[in-house]
Amino acid sequence: MIKTLQRRFALSEQGAKDLIKGCAACVAQDISFMVPVGLLYYFVIDIMNENLTSNKAIFYIIGAVFCLAIIFITTYFQYNCTYLATYIESGKRRISLAEHLRKIPLSFFGKKDLADLTNSIMGDCATLETAFSHYVPALAGSVASATLVSICLFIYDWRMALAAVWVLPIAFLITFFSSHVQQYFNNKSVAANVALEDSVQECVENLQDLKANNAERGYLKHLFKKIDYVEKRHIITELGTALFVVSSTLVLKFGIATVALVGSVLLINGEINIPLFFMFLLVASRLYAPLEGALQNLAAIISTKTNINRMNEIFDCQVQTGSSLLTNTGYDIVFQNVGFSYNNKETVLKDVSFTAKQGEVTALVGPSGGGKTTVSRLAARFWDIDKGKITVGGMDISKIDPETLLSLYSIVFQDVTLFNNTIMENIRIGRKNATDAEVIEAAKLANCEEFVRKLPEGYNSMIGENGCELSGGERQRISIARAFLKNAPIILLDEATASLDVENETLIQTALSKLIKNKTVLVIAHRMRTVSGADNVIVLKDGVVAEHGAPSKLIKTGNIFHNMIKLQKMSSDWEI
Repeated sequence: MIKTLQRRFALSEQGAKDLIKGCAACVAQDISFMVPVGLLYYFVIDIMNENLTSNKAIFYIIGAVFCLAIIFITTYFQYNCTYLATYIESGKRRISLAEHLRKIPLSFFGKKDLADLTNSIMGDCATLETAFSHYVPALAGSVASATLVSICLFIYDWRMALAAVWVLPIAFLITFFSSHVQQYFNNKSVAANVALEDSVQECVENLQDLKANNAERGYLKHLFKKIDYVEKRHIITELGTALFVVSSTLVLKFGIATVALVGSVLLINGEINIPLFFMFLLVASRLYAPLEGALQNLAAIISTKTNINRMNEIFDCQVQTGSSLLTNTGYDIVFQNVGFSYNNKETVLKDVSFTAKQGEVTALVGPSGGGKTTVSRLAARFWDIDKGKITVGGMDISKIDPETLLSLYSIVFQDVTLFNNTIMENIRIGRKNATDAEVIEAAKLANCEEFVRKLPEGYNSMIGENGCELSGGERQRISIARAFLKNAPIILLDEATASLDVENETLIQTALSKLIKNKTVLVIAHRMRTVSGADNVIVLKDGVVAEHGAPSKLIKTGNIFHNMIKLQKMSSDWEI
């Protein structure tokens, strides 16, 4: 049962157990609400029979206090077992989602955009939080207490009981059989929400380009259409749900009418007495009130299936695992007949083989789309290859835990990601236990000292979201400083100097020459000046190694590498 609940509602094991406790607490609370009905029944009988003595009056007063105490206690436990437990589980769910996302291959993120993932972690979790605190336990409590009360009614008089409960299965079946319709509507609503969030994010991120091209009005017009569509989808979803819920609630109303009608007939025929008739009317009204809410809860639970499926899609994605023990001898990176494709469709690498030797700089060059960046990502096991083998010092990286493997790598990406923190802490990400002196030394090696001195608080200056207070070249140098600080035996540079001017590029290359001593360096570059000092050049084209060798050797061949240098020289000579 625990496993079923975990799968059905995307819960942790403890969350499934807490859900059961919450349902049990709601059952106890709903039953406690029925206790005063029994006390009131006997109180009315004593009044009608003029049998209300002082002792009985005290008994009813004590009974009323007892009923209040029972209701208070059950409500207290119900609150703790539903709301508080749900909030704890909601926190665990968000953390577990983030942890799972941290361990799955990056290929998954090619299928999901940021808005979709954000919606899953925040929106879907919030929806399920409401479901598990308000809907599921309340539904379980209503159904269980209604079943128990119905059994008691049949004990008293099966005819009156049948008149009271015949509407229950019909009402629930109407709502239950609407599940496919509700799920269809909810899928449309969620898709519209994700599309809107994606467009809003896109608008904010590209506002500068929109302004530069006078495209704000056209983009906002398109965005407003999406907002209107989201509103339309939500209205349709609510109406679709309400159609079934209201129909079910109307059916419940017939229950009171049939109780009154059957009870009147039996009362006239002398087959029941007035107190029993009164009790059935009282219990029936108390029975249907929570069940109306239960029908709404059932509809709400059905609608959460879309959110649960989206979260399970993340949890179902297989994580990358492996040994936490490194067994490499040296740091040579060897690609052996490697093939790779994105989403099993877009083939990027067909049969790539080469060796990036320790103590040498291996440059990856070639036309755009040739697979250069993909090769560097595969070398660090950001993705798992489709065929072939990649080793580091003879160690098969597919059998090593990705986080353990990455301890061997310092990586500088073309697209730099910085955090809204100080320069000191942004560089310290390279090695969290580094001292301030070590951070500053790494910054100097990356030529950060020049612009840091100009900032009001130096290394303690805040740089804004993604380093918005800095220029592109300054952000890149911070990223390079991280690599210096980590000082790993393998260095991956993906257009690391692309945002730097010639002067800074020369300084960085000088610093890199000190850093790469006895290390394995894999450089991706388009500018031939960047790779002129490389020991080995791998030319990738159409997913295969088209050429490889020393730069001086490849220039003489007159093939791809030679033509790339020729074309770049022509572009550098171009004038306005």
